[in-house]
Amino acid sequence: MGFSRQEYWSGVPLPSPVWCHSFPSSFRSSSSLLLCNSQPTSTNNRQIFFKDKRIRVSQPLTRGPSAFIPEKEVVQANTVDERTNFLVEEYSTSGRLDNITQVMSLHTQYLESFLRSQFYMLRMDGPLPLPHRHYIAIMAAARHQCSYLINMHVDEFLKTGGIAEWLNGLQYVPQRLKNLNEINKLLAHRPWLITKEHIQKLVKTGENNWSLPELVHAVVLLAHYHALASFVFGSGINPERDPEISNGFRLIPVNNFCVCDLANDNNIENASLTGSNFGIVDSLSELEALMERMKRLQEEREDEEASQEEMTTRFEKEKKESLFVVSGDTFHSFPHSDFEDDMIITSDVSRYIEDPGFGYEDFARRGEEHLPTFRAQDYTWENHGFSLVNRLYSDIGHLLDEKFRMVYNLTYNTMATHEDVDTTMLRRALFNYVHCMFGIRYDDYDYGEVNQLLERSLKVYIKTVTCYPERTTKRMYDSYWRQFKHSEKVHVNLLLMEARMQAELLYALRAITRHLT
Repeated sequence: MGFSRQEYWSGVPLPSPVWCHSFPSSFRSSSSLLLCNSQPTSTNNRQIFFKDKRIRVSQPLTRGPSAFIPEKEVVQANTVDERTNFLVEEYSTSGRLDNITQVMSLHTQYLESFLRSQFYMLRMDGPLPLPHRHYIAIMAAARHQCSYLINMHVDEFLKTGGIAEWLNGLQYVPQRLKNLNEINKLLAHRPWLITKEHIQKLVKTGENNWSLPELVHAVVLLAHYHALASFVFGSGINPERDPEISNGFRLIPVNNFCVCDLANDNNIENASLTGSNFGIVDSLSELEALMERMKRLQEEREDEEASQEEMTTRFEKEKKESLFVVSGDTFHSFPHSDFEDDMIITSDVSRYIEDPGFGYEDFARRGEEHLPTFRAQDYTWENHGFSLVNRLYSDIGHLLDEKFRMVYNLTYNTMATHEDVDTTMLRRALFNYVHCMFGIRYDDYDYGEVNQLLERSLKVYIKTVTCYPERTTKRMYDSYWRQFKHSEKVHVNLLLMEARMQAELLYALRAITRHLT
């Protein structure tokens, strides 16, 4: 974990913003490339300069690009260095340094992998028309009521030639797009329920059928934007300034409170967390205790290896214990009806989805028929998913694989104030805990480490960001790892996002493989 500080150069404000239209040098041959040529008229923008290029920096609603991270930390840490400026110039579809990119650029190495893969799936040659790609992104973001991503892709949908009438809701779109509703719903909330029958229904012969390459492209987009919604809410990303609105901002209410309330916790969280739900311990001793547990686990691992039977038992125990994470700590401490009242979905969002009440349910639900665990060794990304997705949607497999590897291996060998620390164990626990909640088990991993390394407040945060991201609050974000840098918490969010995306892809690609065999 950790972050090496970089110098910030603020640039000089100019009377009118200029959008960069450069094509990535490696992508210039693409016939399907389409970039926006509109010129915004707002004068209230900050300009960043590098070699005569100008990148428009979005002005956030409050406190910089994130409601959770002080603006000066993002600014002083990294925005905008030469590399970030180059990446935005090469791979941004909007032509601006948006709030997501500003926060992600705390980790420039990862940012490059992220932007390259996102640019490829949105702008490069592929099975789906450009407007369809953005509409699918809207459908995915709507599952989590993520107005930030919806707004972004409504604009991109129109700029790439999308039919404005489609934005009135699903009843206005072609039937084949509507047919994605079921797989969108399952991927977002309960991907383990996806079967080859769902795939067969989509690719069956008929005027509204999907080809397998088209379906793989759609699945990659859906998984990407479900996971990106987790990052948006987990990092408290602020709305972008909208030059078309008089006061500069366009706000869609989320769950009966404004997006900006994430910064102030003006929601149901105040009532449940004013007490001692997360527990108050000295944050410094908390850090030292974590360091000590990591050291002890490493020593135990060297001394004695657990048997396969014991490893299986520990996974089942962790899976069952995940049922009780969140319950009693946050929103589940409220009467069910009270929470439902607060979860009314606005019409701006609900028009893009069906069955809005369908949400995440624990893989190992109490009192229900036992679902078979997804054994990672039976269908791995490396040996199965990668080759299938690359065969049906060329090159995206390489880009996704690079992104997964980058976030999993990313380290600065620091933990808060400590240096020269091997954080491999901690990163693996975070990644595998997300997969555990989705019923995916690694035979070679000791799930006892999850309980040793991830404190309860962190587990609450992980489960919320991964499974119910729209319910994340600043109080949850602040409650864990209080001695750690914000850049390290952003790294956590990147790990959670990629672990979630990979889990969704594994279930969907396994179903496609079963359809093919």
